[in-house]
Amino acid sequence: MKLLNTYDDKDDAEEAAEKLTGDKRLASERDATVVIYNLFGIPNWGNFHRLGMYNLGELKSLLHGRTTWQAAEQTRHAEIIATLQIVAKNFAIEVPGHWL
Repeated sequence: MKLLNTYDDKDDAEEAAEKLTGDKRLASERDATVVIYNLFGIPNWGNFHRLGMYNLGELKSLLHGRTTWQAAEQTRHAEIIATLQIVAKNFAIEVPGHWL
């Protein structure tokens, strides 16, 4: 398990934890009067999508209309893929070929 996201609100953190599949753990830490909730889980694209991270929902929409892309959609796709390649490297996972 790896740290997937942090939350300032306990309810938001618990709601996010419920969306994950596989092993997961929610841990809180206190710094003076501030409590932060760390969400640990299995780093995979499904979990990231369920959490609404890394513009995966937008990528899904883009890929559905791939045959009619204009320059703006191509540029946005390239931006999202660049981010996902960094995420993939950080979490030791691969970007699926059909997303490229």
